[in-house]
Amino acid sequence: MKSFPDALPRLALLAILCGMVIGGLMLGFRLVVEEVQGAFLPGNNPENYEALGALWRVVLPVAGGLALGVLLQRLPTGAREVGPAHVIDCLERSGGRMPARNAVVQFGGGALSIIAGHSVGREGPAIHLGAASASLIGQALGLSDAHLRVLVACGVAAAIAGSFNTPLAGVIFAMEVVLMEYSVLGFAPVILAAVSATALNRLVYGTDPAFVMPALALRSLWELPYVLAVGIAVGVVSSAFIALLGLCAARAGRTPYWLSATLGGIAVGVCALPCPQVMGIGYDTVNLALLGELSLATLATVTLFKLLATTVGVGLGLPGGLIGPMLLIGAAAGGALGIVGAWIAPGYASSAGFYALIGMGAMMAGTLHAPLAALTAMLELTGNPNIIWPGMLAAIAAYGTSRDVFRQQPVFLALLGARRESRD
Repeated sequence: MKSFPDALPRLALLAILCGMVIGGLMLGFRLVVEEVQGAFLPGNNPENYEALGALWRVVLPVAGGLALGVLLQRLPTGAREVGPAHVIDCLERSGGRMPARNAVVQFGGGALSIIAGHSVGREGPAIHLGAASASLIGQALGLSDAHLRVLVACGVAAAIAGSFNTPLAGVIFAMEVVLMEYSVLGFAPVILAAVSATALNRLVYGTDPAFVMPALALRSLWELPYVLAVGIAVGVVSSAFIALLGLCAARAGRTPYWLSATLGGIAVGVCALPCPQVMGIGYDTVNLALLGELSLATLATVTLFKLLATTVGVGLGLPGGLIGPMLLIGAAAGGALGIVGAWIAPGYASSAGFYALIGMGAMMAGTLHAPLAALTAMLELTGNPNIIWPGMLAAIAAYGTSRDVFRQQPVFLALLGARRESRD
C-alpha cells in the first residue's frame, strides 16, 4: 500500500468493512453466550448465577475449568495465548500479524469460561477477536506492518464499541491501552470502525447505556478531598489486583494447563460459596451498587472475593476478560467508601451510588493506567456527564497510586511479562 497519507482513503474503507464484520462477530459471540446462559440459569436470566444453590456454585466453575483444561491441554502453549495481552504481544513481536488458531481458541474458550460462571468479562475475548479479525483481513490484503497496526487498532475499537455501545471509549482504549500511542492519521480509520460497529449494536440492542441510573452528581465542593481519598484507596485495590494477577500467571506457567485451569475453576467456586456475586460478568450487581441498593457488608465482601476470584482464575489461565470484573470491583469498593463517607458527614456526602461510579472509573484508571479511557467509558456506560470532573480527580489519584507509589505496570503488560517469565 502507498504511504500513509495516500493510503488513508483505502484504510478508511477497510476500517468500515472491519467495523461491520467485527460488529457482527461481537453480536454473535454475545448471542451464543447469553442464549446458553438463559437456557439453564433460573428465570432464563443470563446474569442470575446468584440464584444457583451452593453445590452448583462450586460444581459449575470447577467443571468449566476442568473442561477447558482437557480441551486445550494438547495445544502448544503459544496457541493458548489469548486476550489483550496476546494482542499487545503480537503488535510488539510481529507487527500485528495475529494467528487464526488463537482467535478460535479465544471464541470457544472465552464463551465456555463465561457460561461456566467464571469471574471474567466478555471484553477480553471481544478485543482479541476484533484485533485478530482485522489482522487476518489485513494480512490477506498484504498490508505493511504500519498499516496492519492501524487496522488492528480498528479491530480493537470496533470490538469494544460493538460489544458495549461505547464508540468513543473504544477509540481511546485502542490508542491508549493497546497501541499505547496516538496518531492523528490513525484516528480517522479507528473512529470509522467504531462508528460502524456501534451502528450494528444499536440496531439490535437500542441506544440505552449499559447501566441505567439517576443523574448523580457531586453534592458539595467540600467533598473533593474525600473524592481524592477514594481515588487513592481504589488505587491501592488496583495495585493489589495487578500484583496478585501477575503472581498467579507466573506460577501457572510452571503447571500443566489442565491442572491450572481446574485450580482456577476451584478458586472461583470457593469464592462463590460466601459471595455468589463473583460468578459471571456481574453487571447486575454493578447496577445495584450504582443504585445504592447494596449494604456495606455486601459491597466489602464483593470487593474482596471478586478480586480474588478474578486474579486467581484469569492468572491461572481461564480465557476471559478483566475489564468487566474491574468495573464490579471498583463499583463495590467505591460504594462501600461512599457509605463510610455518609457516616462521616451525614447529610453532606453524595450518595453511595455516586461513589460507586467514581470507584469504577478509578479502578479502570489504576489497573489499565489509562485514565482517559476510563473516563470516557464511565461517561458512555452510564450516560452521566456529571461524573467527568470529580471522576478526573479520582482517576488520576488511582493512576498515580498504582504507578508511582506501588510501581505497578499496566495490567496487560504485567500479565504479558509474567507469562513470558514463566516460559523462560
